[in-house]
Amino acid sequence: MILEDRELHEECGVFGVIGNKNASNICYYGLHSLQHRGQEAAGICTVNSEKKFKIHKGEGLVTEIFNPEKMDQLDGDAAIGHVRYSTAGGGGIANVQPFLFRTLNGSMSICHNGNLVNANILRGKLEEEGSIFSSSSDTEVLGHLIKRQSGRMIDRICKSLDMLDGAFAFLILIEDRLYAARDKYGLRPLSIGKMPNGAYVFASETCALDVVGAQYVRDVEPGEIVRVKDGQLLSKIYTQDKIVDKICAMEYIYFSRPDSTLDGINVHTTRKLAGKQLYYESPVEADVVIGVPDSSISAAIGYAEASGIPYEMGLVKNKYVGRTFIQPTQELREQGVRMKLSAVSSIVKDKKVIMIDDSIVRGTTSKRIVRLLKEAGAKEVHVRIASPAIKFPCFYGVDTSTLEELISNKMDVDELCKYIQADSLAFISEDGLRKSIHFKKEHTCGLCLSCFNGQYVTKLYDSFDKANKDEK
Repeated sequence: MILEDRELHEECGVFGVIGNKNASNICYYGLHSLQHRGQEAAGICTVNSEKKFKIHKGEGLVTEIFNPEKMDQLDGDAAIGHVRYSTAGGGGIANVQPFLFRTLNGSMSICHNGNLVNANILRGKLEEEGSIFSSSSDTEVLGHLIKRQSGRMIDRICKSLDMLDGAFAFLILIEDRLYAARDKYGLRPLSIGKMPNGAYVFASETCALDVVGAQYVRDVEPGEIVRVKDGQLLSKIYTQDKIVDKICAMEYIYFSRPDSTLDGINVHTTRKLAGKQLYYESPVEADVVIGVPDSSISAAIGYAEASGIPYEMGLVKNKYVGRTFIQPTQELREQGVRMKLSAVSSIVKDKKVIMIDDSIVRGTTSKRIVRLLKEAGAKEVHVRIASPAIKFPCFYGVDTSTLEELISNKMDVDELCKYIQADSLAFISEDGLRKSIHFKKEHTCGLCLSCFNGQYVTKLYDSFDKANKDEK
């Protein structure tokens, strides 16, 4: 069992570049900046001027998988890469992306961020028609769909994408061109950047564009596919279905880096505004405000500014603790939390503390942090959460797929407060969360809040049945 640093994990991040002779190196740095989106596996696939594909991938961190020798072998002016935290399909080297498909008509490489809710149905049909899968990942479904279509490549891809339902940001590398596509709901983010030499870059978050020196151009729109060939970017809407912009709220709350901008909105700004809104909705008298590092710091600063209560660094994260394997004993579980978080006794001792966190999923981490603060001398610990209570499973690429693991599905706020041993507990409201995220695009309809209210953006097919089955 792996001791999780936090309680939530996003499935993965994607990065692509075309038009630069050092494509693999650029991809490496892009993936490194997206490492927070997945630490279990990573991979890079390149294609050179002779249309030869090279691929290297493995389990572990980006810095563990790639070395100078491996990077030298990944030659070419186009590359796509992927960092992964396994949810759909599970772990194992067979599921590490990108995938490389070699056919008589040429090769194609694909990587994907998100989760397809109709993957099992499509997979079943494809297998009945003779397709053989080499992994259990839903990403492989798209490759088989494309291979079975006819006509121009752009038409084959569009027909295949239109058959998919769920959340996705796809990068597809085909010899002399690179395609990028986003689901018709806009659930998963995907940004376009351009480097000074004219090379185009695609990334799950804009922080990766900044790292490689690319200028942000715009986001790939929901239901859109873009193609880069010979330095030219072309765009097309691939679906006839209604397009509804519903980016995942957890991208702003937890997953994305604070220096990223998603759909025109800076993540740090939204978190800070959420912290202020949280104070307006749930004020409490206290001596200090602290945040659980790292994703809750912005919200804690906002709460402190709105309340006038000083913000302090009451919890410190040890950034050098890697993936820690633990024995199934309570003592070692407690020690695992202490390895990753330390309470600053001189800050919290004899103080009434407001602890800001981004979410509560299973409740165990919150309970341990509250206990940590009280053992460090905190007189009271008041917990404020900068997201609504997570009550429903997510089927769009977040690892909360069953009802059983969601503590807010089983307990109300008072019961949960008692369970985590806090002196008080409050969550931001859905309306409060919406107020903190100011969309600049007029056509934007809002956010996917399905994990909070159970109002799913897509049809769920067999997903919810599986969640209930898993629960049993």
